[in-house]
Amino acid sequence: MKTIFNIPKVFLAGAVFAAALVSCSEDTMDEINKDINNTKDAPAKFILADVITSTAVNNAGGDISTYASVYVEHEVGVHNQLFRADQRTNEPTAASTFNNTWGQLYIALKNAKIAIEKCSKGGSQEGNDVTKGIAEVLAAYNLALVTDMFGDVPWTESCDWTKFMNPKIDKQEKVYAQVMTYLDAAIVDLQGKDSHLSGGMGDFDLLYNGNKAKWLKFAYGLKARYTMHLIKRSADKNGDLQKVIDYVDKSFQSPDDQAAFAIYDASNLNPKFDFYWSREALGASQSLVDKLVERDDPRMRRIFFDYNSWAQITGADDENASIAPNGTGVEKIGKYNVSMFCYAQTAPTLLLSYHEILFLKAEALCRLNKASDAEPIVKEAFIAGIANAEVGVNAALNAPNVLKYGGLTETTQAISATEAADYFDNKVLPLFNANPLKETMVQKYLAFFNASSESTECYNDVRRLMALGENFIKLNNPNKFPLRCPYGVDDTTANPNVQKAYGDGQYVYTEPVWWAGGTR
Repeated sequence: MKTIFNIPKVFLAGAVFAAALVSCSEDTMDEINKDINNTKDAPAKFILADVITSTAVNNAGGDISTYASVYVEHEVGVHNQLFRADQRTNEPTAASTFNNTWGQLYIALKNAKIAIEKCSKGGSQEGNDVTKGIAEVLAAYNLALVTDMFGDVPWTESCDWTKFMNPKIDKQEKVYAQVMTYLDAAIVDLQGKDSHLSGGMGDFDLLYNGNKAKWLKFAYGLKARYTMHLIKRSADKNGDLQKVIDYVDKSFQSPDDQAAFAIYDASNLNPKFDFYWSREALGASQSLVDKLVERDDPRMRRIFFDYNSWAQITGADDENASIAPNGTGVEKIGKYNVSMFCYAQTAPTLLLSYHEILFLKAEALCRLNKASDAEPIVKEAFIAGIANAEVGVNAALNAPNVLKYGGLTETTQAISATEAADYFDNKVLPLFNANPLKETMVQKYLAFFNASSESTECYNDVRRLMALGENFIKLNNPNKFPLRCPYGVDDTTANPNVQKAYGDGQYVYTEPVWWAGGTR
């Protein structure tokens, strides 16, 4: 019987070579579908750097803020989608309007959950408690944003497409409970440390550069914001109003603490600037101007410019003043004045501002019939809001892209802290004394008009006040007011649960979100 060793050497060599080829081919085939250029895993701090950026640019500062600015009449839509939003002809109900943000919110939530899991017990970065706390704050922020805007939303079955292709919709009350759970956990974790060898966030923390004390203040500030969102549903309003005060006292102590995403430059664009620079679809709002003129507000001389001359207008009586009516204007770029904030290329996006938390405290004090205690808080909030408006104006005057074309012409002096304080004492205080709660909310509304994407939270305030029967913010648009945002088209066409809830989209005009008195 022959053995392999009786085979001529040439055949033996050929057989070995062929076997090697087969082996090599199988190994190659095994590697074909592998993505070798992109990692399947990353430390939590890398993931959270992306979550922070997406939260600021896409979610807080993206389409929601732009459309909300038209809904609350900080701006007027004068072209294309924003014109139709202003006229209420399509965009407020269309599933395509907020689809990009709808998707971005869930991507941010999925990534925040991954970071939390990594830093939790049994995770690959167990012991990084501060990083976990940061992830929990970001999860709470984005989860609150998605439910504030859309109402009942997929949550418990969302963010895991390997298990749930068509996640069910959860009630807003349940979603809000999770928001508060995240924040409570964050408050504990942010008082710990990062002990895993991977280290803490450091430079990957694009808000606070790893300063856990400031993240803790941010968490308390969000507790104040969301507790106030729920005030209509509160079983103990006075108790919850006192909680708002207590949370604020543990939150930001100055503008240096506020949650400001401030890495914009000539290449990284403030999202409001980015939208206007490419679309030119916003104009100066008559409703807003009326409020400023009624109060002889010094911001009126600072925050608008003439589209054609690129020069600041000095007031509503300026020869170049052309203010857009709300809901009844003409669709035409260049017909109306524009806010300076539309050109604020490098102004920060504020996820939570110092002036907001002060206004929250002042509102709570007013509702507890402590107007005298609220007065100095409102004054400080007003001055901080003026200072933030000047940040936006200066960003517009020094915008790199705008300067390439000659820049805007400054025609008026900046509003100093001294001028703001004097104005408050002489003009605002009498109105506050006449109706403390109303003037607090009107001044908050005016402070939210800026380059920092705070129109979203203003939209929450307006809806919350409507639910409470407090018509403090007069809106001019004669058309129907959108009470919420429609679900994104990716899910209205693919998820039967969302498709059923969406219907024809007209519910956005008739059904408030749960915390504003609705059922979903």
